[in-house]
Amino acid sequence: MDTPPVVSLASLEGLLKEKINLLSNDFEKKHGSLPQFIARVPGRVNLIGEHIDYCGYAVFPMAIEQDILIAVKTREDQHLELSNLIPNIYEDYSCELDKFEIDKGVPQWFKYCLCGVKGILENSSKVKSELKGMNARIYGLIPPSAGLSSSSALVCATALAFAHVNKLQFTKQQLADYCARSERYIGTEGGGMDQAIAMLATQGTAKLIEFNPLRAHDTKLPPGAVFVIAHSLAEINKAASSHFNCRVMECRLAAKVLAKLHGINPDSVTRLADVQFSLNKTLPEMASIAGLYLHDDPYSKEEVSKLLDMTEPQLENKILSENTRDVGFFKLRQRALHVFQEANRVWQFRDICNSGSTTALQDLGQLMSDSHHSCRDLYECSHQQLDHLVEISRNHCLGARLTGAGWGGCMVALVAENGVETFINYLKENYYKNLPAAVDRNLEQVVFATQPGSGAAIYNL
Repeated sequence: MDTPPVVSLASLEGLLKEKINLLSNDFEKKHGSLPQFIARVPGRVNLIGEHIDYCGYAVFPMAIEQDILIAVKTREDQHLELSNLIPNIYEDYSCELDKFEIDKGVPQWFKYCLCGVKGILENSSKVKSELKGMNARIYGLIPPSAGLSSSSALVCATALAFAHVNKLQFTKQQLADYCARSERYIGTEGGGMDQAIAMLATQGTAKLIEFNPLRAHDTKLPPGAVFVIAHSLAEINKAASSHFNCRVMECRLAAKVLAKLHGINPDSVTRLADVQFSLNKTLPEMASIAGLYLHDDPYSKEEVSKLLDMTEPQLENKILSENTRDVGFFKLRQRALHVFQEANRVWQFRDICNSGSTTALQDLGQLMSDSHHSCRDLYECSHQQLDHLVEISRNHCLGARLTGAGWGGCMVALVAENGVETFINYLKENYYKNLPAAVDRNLEQVVFATQPGSGAAIYNL
């Protein structure tokens, strides 16, 4: 059974052991005794394949060193006691296992923990009355609202901890699936990439991740490839706005309209990949079809409703998410073009990694640059600070693009191994030095090089 590993703390050394010791000692001050174990889940950087997982397409992420750690001790009752290492920002929260709800209002930190617990509750082989609560102390080292999956890592870490407390064994794939589904309770219609890489990551390799069913393929990056992550310091929480869900709905509507125009029952498709499968076309062919059959002007709610033979109230209630029902216009052609072209870039990226080509780094860099242009112009999920960061990096790296949901957050840049320090210093001098948001920030946590890291694990004390 491919379950997350359970590791002895004695076998650890270096920074991770230091972080675990710090958290364990803090837990003891809070609760009067040491925790029994630490659950760890990493953040991730998506190298290419943005906003396509929820359309049914493969993505290309890797885990990073920054992580969520949760120190845990089992309780004998059904009480959940959640606290954070930074209590002045993240207030304590407690509840009973059978008495909590996750509303879609303000996305407070503890709601992500509750999503993780709920994912396990819904799939537990034990009846709820047999399950035990836990004291959990969270230490988050993934910058929030940066596009590095801090929210999903918190969901996954809590789910992993709660399952371990109750001696429930699930495969990595099952945990990824449960967490992807349960995170939607907070209102974000994500596709599963973040939870998949959190659970399935392996040290030293990026992953090409496919969905339905979930499959992960190790992919070695070309020699000399180093990825530098740089935070634009423009922050947005995707659960706190409708931007993210609006893109999901635009892709869903584009799929249904394309299906209808090709004589396919729109009710039989929800994702653009469903349409491709039904038409048996290649990704470049699908991009051509989207360009030909969808018009450039935004579609009104009235026009979409007529195309799908339904009333506007039916469209709102049957297809649109709760926080997109007031959206009046949808850009279907632009979103579909991005998805089909970006999905194709993912496979090109994989093929270049496997090619052994002497121009592999340059070719990967070009794909990353093309991806950013598509995210900026077709998907409109970038931000002016992020665009500026990518633009000033252009002549100093092999390629750069936004990573994560966008609308702020981080850039990922491909840099030759011997140029990493020079590139990071260049960004500090030419981007962060005069940026008000960077004042008093530890820039080592804002711009850094990263290599593919390991996935979720339990560390026994």
